[in-house]
Amino acid sequence: MDDTASYLDMLANEIHSVVVATTDSEGHPVTRVIDIMLSDGETIYFLTAKGKAFAGQLMDTGFIALTGMTGGASLDRAHASLAIKAISLRGTVECIGQEKLDEIFEKNPYMAQIYPTDASRQALVVFCMEEGEGELFDLSTKPITRKSFRVGAGEAEAPHYPYLIGPACIGCGACLAVCPQDCIKHGKKPFEIEQDHCLHCGNCWSICPEHAVMKR
Repeated sequence: MDDTASYLDMLANEIHSVVVATTDSEGHPVTRVIDIMLSDGETIYFLTAKGKAFAGQLMDTGFIALTGMTGGASLDRAHASLAIKAISLRGTVECIGQEKLDEIFEKNPYMAQIYPTDASRQALVVFCMEEGEGELFDLSTKPITRKSFRVGAGEAEAPHYPYLIGPACIGCGACLAVCPQDCIKHGKKPFEIEQDHCLHCGNCWSICPEHAVMKR
């Protein structure tokens, strides 16, 4: 299973309930919790009732952003946070009607308690993500892990790295002392931030005497 398929499977089967953001008719942000019902390794599927504002917003904008996290359920609060894996995903969605509806109910039998009859299920419509950009943020590793991934076959955007070290770096080491994840490679100049482990805290940018760390 490749990284994208693994992360989408985690969204559907391990995290399952996520916070989703859309915008209303006035352009204001709106959030709600939904369940990711299925993943086929290439996209995710979820549903809603046609009469809900959520469905209207999806049809109007065709775009969502979502975040979900898992881990640490059996641990005390002091340790649970360090077991968390979070996935964020944003992209375009398409309504596919009642396609996949039977499969969703088979995979998620609790739905039959909410919509118990075929007649009641006529209210439901299924959406899938066509294209999107996502990120895994894993606090259970040391150093932390941050991985980007893509949903769909569209052209991938260049990854956004908030902090980069430029050629003005003199190798003084000031940044090394303040990096909480020890994720700055310093074998040669300019030093290099290991982006898969960076917390985006900005300590290196704040302390660099040569202003060699670029904030983007």
